[in-house]
Amino acid sequence: MASLEGRIVLVTGASQGIGRACAVALGRAGASVAVAARNESKLSEVVAEIATAGGNAKAFALDVANEESIKATAKAVVEHFGSVHILVNNAGITKDTLLLRMKRADWDDVMTTNLTGAFLLTQALISSMMKARWGRIINVSSIVGETGQAGQANYAASKAGLIGFTKSLARELASRNITANAVAPGYIETAMTAVLDEKQRTAMLTQIPLNRPGTDEDVAHAVRFLASDEAAYITGHVLDVNGGMYM
Repeated sequence: MASLEGRIVLVTGASQGIGRACAVALGRAGASVAVAARNESKLSEVVAEIATAGGNAKAFALDVANEESIKATAKAVVEHFGSVHILVNNAGITKDTLLLRMKRADWDDVMTTNLTGAFLLTQALISSMMKARWGRIINVSSIVGETGQAGQANYAASKAGLIGFTKSLARELASRNITANAVAPGYIETAMTAVLDEKQRTAMLTQIPLNRPGTDEDVAHAVRFLASDEAAYITGHVLDVNGGMYM
């Protein structure tokens, strides 16, 4: 496993699920980790978990749907750690319903959290990476951003938007030795997918050649790789973590 010693990481949505797994994996690899989310009590548990594994972490309250919160948190993280080398834009929400029933607020809330939040936080931290002439931006997209999904027009659009955002960043920032990549999880066992009933679970599994749902650690391993020097020549890429569900 490549070492991330000396690197400073910020992970959003780090209080649970994929975000938590990413924060722990990056901390175990030697990075100092800023864990950010709205749920501060859960964040303290993540900090403790990273510390138990011998890592260094600090919690920061962050609402990625609020521009002032984003700016304040970005400033606080840089003031505490001195820089941010690796940004994992993971925070996201769903508000699923068929398009005919979707309220404008359902669309706006998902786009603001999943896409605009990633834009604003990246913009707030990019100067820190440019100054260091080294950076990794990793955006957590989704398989539905590549395939679409009935009842998830807002979520799929936000995740497809992240892919376009990632590719544009990769072109803009390559000359500064900053890479930008995305991971696109498929059916991952998290709190977000726990609401599926048995019939829905079975239907999903029939589409997965590896015949199992993924884990948040499966996604975290991909993120850790993209954050490392081993991925130095990879940028503008979408790494599918889906068991073959979409090829």
